[in-house]
Amino acid sequence: MPIVPDTKNWTWVLERACPECGFDAGATAYEAVPELTRDVARRFATVLRRPDAAVRPDESTWSALEYGAHVRDVCRLFDQRLGLMLAGTPGGAVPKFANWDQDETAIADGYATQDPAAVSADLSAAAEIVAHSFESVPAAERAKQGARSDGATFTVDSFARYFIHDLVHHAYDVKG
Repeated sequence: MPIVPDTKNWTWVLERACPECGFDAGATAYEAVPELTRDVARRFATVLRRPDAAVRPDESTWSALEYGAHVRDVCRLFDQRLGLMLAGTPGGAVPKFANWDQDETAIADGYATQDPAAVSADLSAAAEIVAHSFESVPAAERAKQGARSDGATFTVDSFARYFIHDLVHHAYDVKG
Protein backbone atom coordinates (compact mmCIF):
# COMPACT_ATOMS: atom_id res chain seq x y z
CA MET A 1 0.00 0.00 0.00
CA PRO A 2 1.46 3.40 -0.96
CA ILE A 3 1.68 6.46 1.25
CA VAL A 4 -1.76 7.99 1.64
CA PRO A 5 -1.58 11.69 0.69
CA ASP A 6 -2.44 14.10 3.49
CA THR A 7 -5.14 16.37 2.09
CA LYS A 8 -6.40 17.75 5.41
CA ASN A 9 -6.56 21.47 6.02
CA TRP A 10 -4.56 21.82 9.24
CA THR A 11 -5.31 25.52 9.85
CA TRP A 12 -7.63 24.51 12.71
CA VAL A 13 -4.49 23.95 14.83
CA LEU A 14 -4.44 27.71 15.34
CA GLU A 15 -7.77 27.47 17.19
CA ARG A 16 -7.28 24.44 19.44
CA ALA A 17 -4.66 22.00 20.63
CA CYS A 18 -3.85 19.11 18.32
CA PRO A 19 -5.41 15.93 19.73
CA GLU A 20 -2.70 13.79 18.10
CA CYS A 21 0.51 15.49 19.26
CA GLY A 22 -0.92 17.64 22.06
CA PHE A 23 0.74 20.85 20.83
CA ASP A 24 -1.29 24.03 21.26
CA ALA A 25 -0.13 26.40 18.52
CA GLY A 26 -2.75 28.99 19.41
CA ALA A 27 -1.36 29.28 22.93
CA THR A 28 2.25 29.43 21.75
CA ALA A 29 3.93 32.83 21.86
CA TYR A 30 5.47 34.03 18.63
CA GLU A 31 8.72 34.61 20.51
CA ALA A 32 8.89 30.88 21.38
CA VAL A 33 8.86 29.73 17.75
CA PRO A 34 12.58 30.17 16.95
CA GLU A 35 13.80 28.10 19.91
CA LEU A 36 11.10 25.47 19.37
CA THR A 37 12.31 25.23 15.76
CA ARG A 38 15.88 24.66 16.89
CA ASP A 39 14.69 22.09 19.43
CA VAL A 40 12.86 20.09 16.76
CA ALA A 41 16.01 20.13 14.61
CA ARG A 42 18.02 18.74 17.54
CA ARG A 43 15.40 16.05 18.12
CA PHE A 44 15.48 15.04 14.46
CA ALA A 45 19.30 14.91 14.54
CA THR A 46 18.97 12.23 17.23
CA VAL A 47 16.20 10.38 15.38
CA LEU A 48 18.12 10.37 12.10
CA ARG A 49 21.07 8.62 13.78
CA ARG A 50 18.88 5.60 14.54
CA PRO A 51 19.86 2.51 12.55
CA ASP A 52 16.26 2.12 11.38
CA ALA A 53 15.76 5.77 10.34
CA ALA A 54 15.09 4.76 6.72
CA VAL A 55 12.65 1.97 7.60
CA ARG A 56 8.95 2.69 7.26
CA PRO A 57 6.91 1.53 10.28
CA ASP A 58 4.33 0.26 7.80
CA GLU A 59 3.71 0.53 4.06
CA SER A 60 1.54 3.63 4.31
CA THR A 61 3.66 5.72 6.73
CA TRP A 62 6.81 7.68 6.03
CA SER A 63 10.06 6.62 7.67
CA ALA A 64 11.85 8.96 10.07
CA LEU A 65 14.19 9.77 7.18
CA GLU A 66 11.28 10.81 4.96
CA TYR A 67 9.79 12.91 7.76
CA GLY A 68 13.20 14.52 8.31
CA ALA A 69 13.51 15.42 4.63
CA HIS A 70 9.97 16.82 4.74
CA VAL A 71 10.70 18.93 7.84
CA ARG A 72 13.87 20.24 6.16
CA ASP A 73 11.82 21.28 3.13
CA VAL A 74 9.08 22.79 5.31
CA CYS A 75 11.72 24.99 6.97
CA ARG A 76 12.99 26.10 3.57
CA LEU A 77 9.50 26.71 2.19
CA PHE A 78 8.31 28.68 5.20
CA ASP A 79 11.43 30.84 5.13
CA GLN A 80 10.71 31.67 1.48
CA ARG A 81 7.06 32.37 2.21
CA LEU A 82 7.91 34.51 5.23
CA GLY A 83 10.12 36.58 2.94
CA LEU A 84 7.21 37.05 0.54
CA MET A 85 4.94 38.17 3.36
CA LEU A 86 7.45 40.70 4.63
CA ALA A 87 8.24 42.05 1.15
CA GLY A 88 4.59 42.42 0.20
CA THR A 89 3.48 43.08 -3.36
CA PRO A 90 3.93 46.20 -5.50
CA GLY A 91 0.19 46.88 -5.49
CA GLY A 92 -0.22 46.16 -1.79
CA ALA A 93 -2.22 42.96 -2.32
CA VAL A 94 -1.70 40.00 -0.01
CA PRO A 95 1.10 37.81 -1.45
CA LYS A 96 -0.17 34.45 -2.75
CA PHE A 97 1.87 31.29 -2.22
CA ALA A 98 2.19 28.74 -4.99
CA ASN A 99 0.76 25.32 -4.20
CA TRP A 100 3.22 22.84 -2.71
CA ASP A 101 2.38 19.15 -2.80
CA GLN A 102 4.44 17.50 -0.08
CA ASP A 103 3.71 14.00 -1.35
CA GLU A 104 4.78 14.80 -4.92
CA THR A 105 7.94 16.41 -3.54
CA ALA A 106 8.73 13.33 -1.45
CA ILE A 107 8.58 11.14 -4.55
CA ALA A 108 10.28 13.55 -6.95
CA ASP A 109 13.14 14.26 -4.55
CA GLY A 110 13.52 10.65 -3.42
CA TYR A 111 13.10 11.31 0.30
CA ALA A 112 13.26 7.57 1.03
CA THR A 113 16.71 7.20 -0.54
CA GLN A 114 18.42 10.29 0.86
CA ASP A 115 21.35 10.01 3.26
CA PRO A 116 20.18 10.43 6.89
CA ALA A 117 23.34 12.31 7.91
CA ALA A 118 22.96 14.74 5.00
CA VAL A 119 19.27 15.24 5.75
CA SER A 120 20.11 15.90 9.40
CA ALA A 121 22.75 18.49 8.52
CA ASP A 122 20.50 20.17 5.95
CA LEU A 123 17.54 20.15 8.34
CA SER A 124 19.65 21.75 11.09
CA ALA A 125 20.84 24.46 8.70
CA ALA A 126 17.36 25.14 7.31
CA ALA A 127 15.87 25.23 10.82
CA GLU A 128 18.49 27.75 11.94
CA ILE A 129 17.81 29.96 8.92
CA VAL A 130 14.04 30.02 9.40
CA ALA A 131 14.39 30.41 13.19
CA HIS A 132 16.60 33.44 12.62
CA SER A 133 14.16 34.82 10.05
CA PHE A 134 11.24 34.55 12.48
CA GLU A 135 13.16 36.08 15.38
CA SER A 136 14.26 38.98 13.16
CA VAL A 137 10.70 40.13 12.44
CA PRO A 138 9.81 43.20 14.51
CA ALA A 139 6.48 43.03 16.34
CA ALA A 140 5.12 45.85 14.14
CA GLU A 141 5.54 43.65 11.02
CA ARG A 142 3.82 40.54 12.37
CA ALA A 143 0.40 41.59 11.08
CA LYS A 144 1.58 41.38 7.46
CA GLN A 145 -0.28 38.72 5.52
CA GLY A 146 0.19 35.94 3.02
CA ALA A 147 -2.28 33.49 1.47
CA ARG A 148 -2.03 29.89 0.37
CA SER A 149 -3.34 28.77 -3.00
CA ASP A 150 -6.39 27.29 -1.24
CA GLY A 151 -7.31 30.73 0.13
CA ALA A 152 -6.15 30.25 3.73
CA THR A 153 -4.74 33.58 4.89
CA PHE A 154 -2.13 34.01 7.60
CA THR A 155 -0.49 36.88 9.41
CA VAL A 156 3.23 36.50 10.10
CA ASP A 157 2.22 35.69 13.68
CA SER A 158 -0.28 32.96 12.82
CA PHE A 159 2.03 31.67 10.08
CA ALA A 160 4.80 31.14 12.64
CA ARG A 161 2.49 29.25 14.99
CA TYR A 162 1.07 27.14 12.15
CA PHE A 163 4.63 26.34 11.05
CA ILE A 164 5.82 25.27 14.48
CA HIS A 165 2.89 22.92 14.93
CA ASP A 166 3.93 21.15 11.73
CA LEU A 167 7.47 20.63 13.02
CA VAL A 168 6.44 19.57 16.53
CA HIS A 169 3.81 17.23 15.10
CA HIS A 170 6.34 15.49 12.88
CA ALA A 171 8.77 15.12 15.79
CA TYR A 172 5.88 13.41 17.57
CA ASP A 173 5.27 11.24 14.48
CA VAL A 174 8.82 9.86 14.68
CA LYS A 175 8.88 9.72 18.49
CA GLY A 176 11.63 12.29 18.57
